[in-house]
Amino acid sequence: MSLASDTVVIGKIGAPYGVKGWVKITTYTDEIQGVFDYSPWLLGQDKKPYTVDHWKTHNKGVVAKLVGVETRDDVESIKNLEISINAEQLPELADDDYYWRDLVGMQVVTEGGYDLGVVKELFETGANDVMLVKAKSKDAFGQKERMLPFLREQVIKKVDIQGRTITVDWDPGF
Repeated sequence: MSLASDTVVIGKIGAPYGVKGWVKITTYTDEIQGVFDYSPWLLGQDKKPYTVDHWKTHNKGVVAKLVGVETRDDVESIKNLEISINAEQLPELADDDYYWRDLVGMQVVTEGGYDLGVVKELFETGANDVMLVKAKSKDAFGQKERMLPFLREQVIKKVDIQGRTITVDWDPGF
């Protein structure tokens, strides 16, 4: 069982595109058109469901026409809302793969057993992914947070999804 949220943010509604209810879309999927692989979209805090009627690429982005969004004014009412989907819609992964969302909140321990803290977030830097770990309040090394490169086999030795722990080869004083 995953402790992560039941929904996942995959994009954001942008500005109106034209006058017939089309909107610009900011996507957080690997491929920009990947946002259209999911339906329905759940918009905003109340997660109101919307279905994409049509979409197309435009310049280096994408635009979409949502069912029930007919005018530029309709677009204004949903502009800047996050696009979420139900987590069950995400594809199943192989046993040695996981979504970042599943790693947030997991304990991070060294191979020697030192508790480095809890995964706060993960992010891309270009060179490699980075795991931000929030240290315990009484960390022996005085650390509040640690940034560990998310490099499998070099730094990340084991990810135990069931046990909610990530074992790393890392100096706690660093």
